Amino acid sequence: MRSDRGTDSGGEVGSDTVRDDDGRSGPAGLSNRQLAVVVGIIVAAIDQLSKAWAVNALADAPIVVIKDVLEFRLTFNTGASFSILSNQGPILAVVAIGVIIMIMVVLGDASRRIEAVALGLVLGGSLGNLLDRLFRGDGWFDGGVVDFIDVQVFTNNPADISLFVGVGLLLLASFLHRS
Repeated sequence: MRSDRGTDSGGEVGSDTVRDDDGRSGPAGLSNRQLAVVVGIIVAAIDQLSKAWAVNALADAPIVVIKDVLEFRLTFNTGASFSILSNQGPILAVVAIGVIIMIMVVLGDASRRIEAVALGLVLGGSLGNLLDRLFRGDGWFDGGVVDFIDVQVFTNNPADISLFVGVGLLLLASFLHRS
């Protein structure tokens, strides 16, 4: 690897970009695939830690953060977003496994950092909710996803937020790539 303070085709003049011998650039030694996996692991860990907190802290009563705007309220969603496909955990788990596999395959084509981060967010969100389905139920993949961030219109969790932001970044990256 070498530092390239000059003009970098993927960065700006004078950037501190580090370039691998094969021409990839980014923070010292992290390929886009590695970056996405690291982001995914961090997202899944934050998601699972926050859900463990929610299950313990919110079991008796919700916590009002901003009255009529935001509260932490414990719910278990056996369906997809907005409780669509309730009690279809095994089907949703298979879909999540498919998404995770697809992301790992597509990561080889992620040529820009924004794509890698976006795919990492989707990967981590999918993994976080899949872990709930696997470990929070009585049967195989029938667990309810822990939702606890209630914004009055819907209740979600860090995995859901990561999925939403990741998909949004993928759309943005696609738009920026065309212009």
